[in-house]
Amino acid sequence: MGIERSCVIAFLLRAAELLRENRDYLTQLDSAIGDADHGVNMDRGFSKITSSIDSLKDKDVGSILKGCSMALVSSVGGASGPLYGTAFMSAARALEGKDSISEEELLQALKSALEGIKSRGRAVEGEKTMIDAIAPALRAMEEKIHSGASLIEALRAAERAAEEGMKATIPMKATKGRASYLGERSVGHQDPGATSSYLLFRAMRETAESKG
Repeated sequence: MGIERSCVIAFLLRAAELLRENRDYLTQLDSAIGDADHGVNMDRGFSKITSSIDSLKDKDVGSILKGCSMALVSSVGGASGPLYGTAFMSAARALEGKDSISEEELLQALKSALEGIKSRGRAVEGEKTMIDAIAPALRAMEEKIHSGASLIEALRAAERAAEEGMKATIPMKATKGRASYLGERSVGHQDPGATSSYLLFRAMRETAESKG
């Protein structure tokens, strides 16, 4: 099944809706261990993306994602802007010039995005960050794709793993970012970045299901 650029646009629009719906929830999570601005920042960033859709929709997938990266970096404050901006730019490079992509190409682009986040944030799994949702999601997705499962099945598995990874941040002690300043007091709180990352995987799954 080829993933057309119209699917990428639909994903971006659904992601923006989910982030707006969960803006207050993300900010509530961030108020416990961060600067209480993650929800507002993510909503602002993806609103900027949606306002750019008309100028992006006829471009190749790589150019669409590059435009998203630039929108996020220019409009999102804190650590989220550079990290998500790097993720989108890394994926954009992997998909440069492509008008449609395969499941394997999507997987490799997402893996490139993860590596970009790790490099930019100097973080690894287990440090109470967005990586704790993304890394297990991609492992689950890869297992499904390589076993011959459909894209929808792979994205369902990725979403479940992202949700589990997100919840697994609750007992972790943060060692990166603003939350790390709290030390042991960061334990018991769900990471906002892992939560917004989970929402993006949910948006991917919902988009794939809606497109059939």
